[in-house]
Formats: sequence, structure tokens, C-alpha cells
Amino acid sequence: MQTSKYTKISVVALVLLFLALSVISCSTHVHTSAPAPAPKAKKVPPGQAKKMSGSKSAKAYAPGQQNKN
Repeated sequence: MQTSKYTKISVVALVLLFLALSVISCSTHVHTSAPAPAPKAKKVPPGQAKKMSGSKSAKAYAPGQQNKN
């Protein structure tokens, strides 16, 4: 059985394509542990908020004393 010149070229091209795709698909993954989550900001207690603002009463800073609109 004789093979044509074009058949030989196409077989070689397919083999090279297969090898190229095999090499490209190989990859390594480095897994690292997830970064620690940022600490959440704590709410300032009403007395400390009063001191920082310089007001006389902490009532305005207490969560139960907030007006609901």
C-alpha cells in the first residue's frame, strides 16, 4: 500500500499537534492556605463615643436610644 505525500504530512502534523497540546495542557498548581480574614472593626461603646465627641450624655450613642425614622 502506497501512501501519498499529503497523507504523510498530515499524519506528522497531527502527531506534532497532539504533542503540542499535551505539553501545553500540563500545568502545576501551588495551593497555599487562605489568607487570614481581616479583623472586624468593633463598635465603640456609648461611653467611649461620648468621651471622644466631648458631649455630656452617652444617650445619643446607645443603640437602644436611636430614633427610627
